[in-house]
Amino acid sequence: MATNVMAQVYETLLCSPGMNEAVKVDVKINRKTVLLLNSVIERGLSVKDGEQSQGLLELIPKETVEELKQFSDECLKKAGLTELSEKMKSWNLK
Repeated sequence: MATNVMAQVYETLLCSPGMNEAVKVDVKINRKTVLLLNSVIERGLSVKDGEQSQGLLELIPKETVEELKQFSDECLKKAGLTELSEKMKSWNLK
């Protein structure tokens, strides 16, 4: 799908009634899934230096990206996996 069409669809969805309302999500998932979810969110939101984000990511406001990062970090914290996640990131850098 062309980027401008995706942008129009995305903007239309965001303008839908109730999209700014807070929603409580109560889920029970295992720690392995939390760690994987965090990794997927980080990978999906990461843009390497000098690169421009592509597709839907370039249409997402920076505030929304920050909300996703905070959500991901909060999930790690609640699961007690923050320290493990940081260690795993350091292994990937080596």
